Amino acid sequence: MLSVSYDNVCKVLAEKYPIEFADWLLTIKPRKIKVLKTELSLEPIRADSCIFLQTENQILHIEFQTLTRSTPSIPFRMLDYSVRLIRQYHVPVIQVVIFLQKTDAEIAFTEEYVNETTTHRYRVIRMWEQDSTLFLDNPALLPLAPLTQTTSPQILLSQVAENVARIQNRDIRQDIAAYTQILAGLRFKKDLIRQLLSEDLMKESVIYQDILQKGEKRGEKRGEKRGEKKGEQKGEQKEALRFCLSLLDERFGELDSSIIERVQLLNKEQLEALGRAILSLSLLPSLVAWLDQHSNN
Repeated sequence: MLSVSYDNVCKVLAEKYPIEFADWLLTIKPRKIKVLKTELSLEPIRADSCIFLQTENQILHIEFQTLTRSTPSIPFRMLDYSVRLIRQYHVPVIQVVIFLQKTDAEIAFTEEYVNETTTHRYRVIRMWEQDSTLFLDNPALLPLAPLTQTTSPQILLSQVAENVARIQNRDIRQDIAAYTQILAGLRFKKDLIRQLLSEDLMKESVIYQDILQKGEKRGEKRGEKRGEKKGEQKGEQKEALRFCLSLLDERFGELDSSIIERVQLLNKEQLEALGRAILSLSLLPSLVAWLDQHSNN
């Protein structure tokens, strides 16, 4: 199970599937979207995901929140983001804060910043109040489905696993499964997630089937169990590598083959650590320095 920051996973999803997120969050469906990856001009504040809707000439700013405490506060930050975006792009800004994990904190039910002279409003979505149907039927939003409203969380996770398994494109299926496993960790125990997602999806892979066939030929249950465990470890290693390479591509673009080879040599624990660190590595030299410090050299 990867230990990447939950809100950063959501950011990657929103940047990878901007049309689907815009369709969900906007009343009028956009026909064309440009993802803004440039940071706002004043540091250190940077919007988690800004999407520029060229047809409607506006910006959709999505912010994902796992924690309810922040400095500065979320309402003030939304005001600050809005002013900066309007000043830089000169277009209306629609803002949505999405709280991922259930909480009774007042900030999750606050939709405005107010002081003596200013009132600024934004929209808040609490995932635990959302109807699961929309998310179950849309592969791009499927990783968020485990966090939606339900009277039976385990049945919901089973439905999510079934829908992930139905995705025909193998690469997309594996990516969506990885995102789903991470976000499901906000609500479910690791063992249940692995049981319903990792193991079932792995059974479709050629590598897993090959391990099972070899185990059957040996005809020993102990050997079968060892083979399955080894297959599971290889599957987790491959999943962690795929996800890290995807994040690195989003962060830095095409990388030199020598760097990719170094990443491929990392073990599962090192890949998980890299996944946590990627979005804090702003420049390529910082990635190289991280690899120098954490690789097996």
